[in-house]
This record gives sequence, structure tokens and C-alpha cells, in this order.
Amino acid sequence: MGKKSEFDKMKILYGFLGLALFFSLSGCDQKNYSGLNVTGKIGEILVVCDDVIWNSPLKSELDTALTQFILPYWPDVATFELIHRSPRNFDGAIKRHRNVLFLTIDNTFNDTKSRIESRRNVWANRQLVIEITARDLEQLYETCKDGLPEVHQGFDRAEWNRIRKYFGEKQSTYVNEKLSKNFGIHIDLPDGSNIVTTQPNFYTIQLPNASRPIEFVGTGQQDVGAIYSGVMVYQYPFQDSTEFTLSNLLQARDTMLKYNVPHETSRLYMGTQYTDFVFPELSESTNFDGSISGVEMRGMFVFKGKSIHTTGGAFWAFHFVHPRSKKLICISGYVDAPATTSWTHSLREIEAIWKSVTIQ
Repeated sequence: MGKKSEFDKMKILYGFLGLALFFSLSGCDQKNYSGLNVTGKIGEILVVCDDVIWNSPLKSELDTALTQFILPYWPDVATFELIHRSPRNFDGAIKRHRNVLFLTIDNTFNDTKSRIESRRNVWANRQLVIEITARDLEQLYETCKDGLPEVHQGFDRAEWNRIRKYFGEKQSTYVNEKLSKNFGIHIDLPDGSNIVTTQPNFYTIQLPNASRPIEFVGTGQQDVGAIYSGVMVYQYPFQDSTEFTLSNLLQARDTMLKYNVPHETSRLYMGTQYTDFVFPELSESTNFDGSISGVEMRGMFVFKGKSIHTTGGAFWAFHFVHPRSKKLICISGYVDAPATTSWTHSLREIEAIWKSVTIQ
């Protein structure tokens, strides 16, 4: 009888690992972990698999499908960053990571297609765990090529929805009443949000200031980078569906910003960047439960009005028609942060806010 090949030995090893992971995951799903908070940073996916899988060509598929950029921002904003743990090191607080992806090879798995399963609240409240099980490395690779977009969609929704629920736990009665009275809507805002400007058809809400570490490349040093973010809510009469074209929405946006969002420097006001590589993008979307349909727009803003260098940042907006007032409403969040720090966390918060909108 010939010696087993390294690939055969690998399959046997993966079979034992797959069984151990499957039963560990299923067993923990039966317990109540609702009192524990998730760990890990917003925008992270913890991939639990053997080192051989992580170092195989499959890693390229994971990078392509799961770390895709939120366009058209500059610097690039990735939806997720991947971190890796082997099954033997998956223990302790790391088990409560917000987003966990198991890649499991089980040589007793006999289905012709791999299995993709998702579970919530396995080891922590609002945690999402997804497991892909295959009989061998080849089947796992093919499944990831076809199924990772679905996996990305699941983690993507879980990320902003987790923030939305967190914001919804603490609300400002004053802000909510003002938005309801003037616009007929409710949005979930972080604790400490404050309305700083009010016009009949335009509100500016400042979000609590946040700080993220600035990395000085090559020095090993950090500094604190202030991140300023907020939400603008504005409305105007809706005429017909042509108002939802990109050009018409941008024209209305620029007009609203010019007269309602001045810079501290005289004659400067917020406008839109129209450089080719950050030109605004438009796509159909809905709020968190699908009860409001509209379009979302992403792009970059800059302060205009003088021929001088000015600061700018990113915006993410949602437009829809209010069913009672028949006005086109825009909820437009913005982030002004140093280019040396990640914008992922702040932009995810903006996404969670406009996703939370409901009609009052």
C-alpha cells in the first residue's frame, strides 16, 4: 500500500478540524450570550481557518470579494479588513468578534455543493457568524468564488444594522421632535447629537466629535486625529421622477449647500467635488426594513467660492419622496477627517443613520 500524499493527509486533518469546528459552533448556538458585547473594530471580519487555507490562492478570492471599496471615496475606504486566526487560537474574547467567517474542510461532507450557514448571537449580542463547509480544498475554492458576494452582503448589512440598533438605544427627544415636526421623519442618531442650524427646509445636525489614531508611516508613532461628522436634512417640492437623475439631484444639492452651509472663512461654502476619479455615484436603495425606497448617492465635498486650497471630505446621502408631504427629502451625512486615518468607522455610522429613517 503506497504512502499517503500530502494532499490526502491534509484532507484527513481538515476532516477532524471541520468536525470539531462544526460541533463547537452548533453547541454554542444553544446558549444565551445576549448579555455579552461584541469585540473587534467596525469594518473587520475574523476569518477562522487553518494556516494552509489562509496561505493558499483562496486568500486572493477573500481579498477580492470581502475587502471591496466603498466608491468613490479618496483615500480608498474598504468595506472590511480581514484578520486571521487558526482554529487552535480561536478562544477567549476573540470568540465574541462582531463578524466571524469559518472556512471548514470536512472529508465526511458528501453534498455535491458546499454549505453556507449563518448564525446570529452565537457568542455575543449582535454577532454574525458565517460558516462555509466543503469536502475538500477544491470545492471550498469554487464555493468561495461563487458564494462570497452573498457572504459580503450578509456582513455588510450586519455592520450598519448593528450601529443603527446601538444608536436607537439612546435618543434625543428634542432632536427627534424637531425632525418629526419639520420633515415628518425619524432617524436614529448617536447620543450627544445636536441641531446647529435650522431653516424651514434645511437642518444641520452635528454628531459627537470622534478621534481615531493617525499613523505616521515609518515612524511607529501615533497622534490623535479629530474626525468631524454631521447630517444635513433638506427637502423641496417633488415634481416628477426626472428629479431622481444624478444631474438633477446634484444640482439641487449644490444649490441647497451654497445657501445653507457656509464655511467659517468668508465667501466659502460647501460644494461637490466633480473630479473624474471621485465623481458622485448613484444607486437604488432602501431604508433598513425596505419600507422606504429611494436612491443613495456617495461622493466627496469641498468648500468653494474662492480660488484657494480648502478642506473637504466624504458624503453619503439618501433621497426619497415623503408619502404625505410629497416632498423630496435628502438625508446627507458628511465626514471631515484627516487622510491619515481610516474613514470606515465614520462612514458606516453615516450609513446606519440614513438607513434608520422612518416616516412619522
